[in-house]
Amino acid sequence: MKKINHLIQFIIIKIFFIIFRIIGYRASSKLGFLIGKYLGPIFRSKELIINNLDKANIDKKNNFKKIASNVLGNYGRIFSEYVHLKNFKNDSLKKYFSIEGLDHLKNIKKSGEKVVFISGHFNNFELMAMQIEKAGVDCAAIYRPLNNPYLNSIMETIRIRDICKNQIKKGRAGTREIIRFLSKGTSIALMIDQRVREGEKIDFFGNPAATTTIPAQLIKKYGCSVVPIYIERKKSHHFKMYVSKPIKISRSRSISEITRHLNDILEKMILKNIDQWIWTHDRWKI
Repeated sequence: MKKINHLIQFIIIKIFFIIFRIIGYRASSKLGFLIGKYLGPIFRSKELIINNLDKANIDKKNNFKKIASNVLGNYGRIFSEYVHLKNFKNDSLKKYFSIEGLDHLKNIKKSGEKVVFISGHFNNFELMAMQIEKAGVDCAAIYRPLNNPYLNSIMETIRIRDICKNQIKKGRAGTREIIRFLSKGTSIALMIDQRVREGEKIDFFGNPAATTTIPAQLIKKYGCSVVPIYIERKKSHHFKMYVSKPIKISRSRSISEITRHLNDILEKMILKNIDQWIWTHDRWKI
């Protein structure tokens, strides 16, 4: 039964991808927003988003219901934009994208320094690793495979072909891949905002949350600098990516201290545009 459900999902999404390809980028993004806003609640609970906003102590002056609708709408936009990612890579859609801090990427490329790029699932997060690679930085991106094997096959193809050629699958084998890439001078890019079973319980918006310690481990073992990256959607179809100057964190600090510091950075990113982070992650489930 599970296999049949996965196959049905695959067929439906393939049909949508064909439609998105036909109608173009801007129309796809608009349609995707409507799909996410009105059909999204069938798959992702608005209540979970609202509860998470409450757990994160977000000011209640904000309209939580509106934020929840926008979050799901942004999910839809990201989904609809996958078929157009290659046009961001080949610059056909370059007028919709700008970078602040491009010099930092150029300096990393010039120095050959291996760094750890950190970010979260912002809107549209897939563009970040793409732009790092486009700037000439040798980089490998860590990703979590989808549960649906048919869809995962499509997504892996898109990620390798259109986003970042070096992809590392989360898990034990992925840990070995991280070490292999670092040993040859390749930087690592990863999202630090998802709950991970093997993570440490680190404060996040005032509550303990199981958090990945991979960046902290790489800092302590290899002395890597950290480069926070943030992306925001502006005027529905435009994006601006912010690349921070590499941050050197003392290797004498503990794993927990470093991870807490990175969570602080992530919190500040999220608060810039509250409805552009994916609040559907069950972030505080212990």
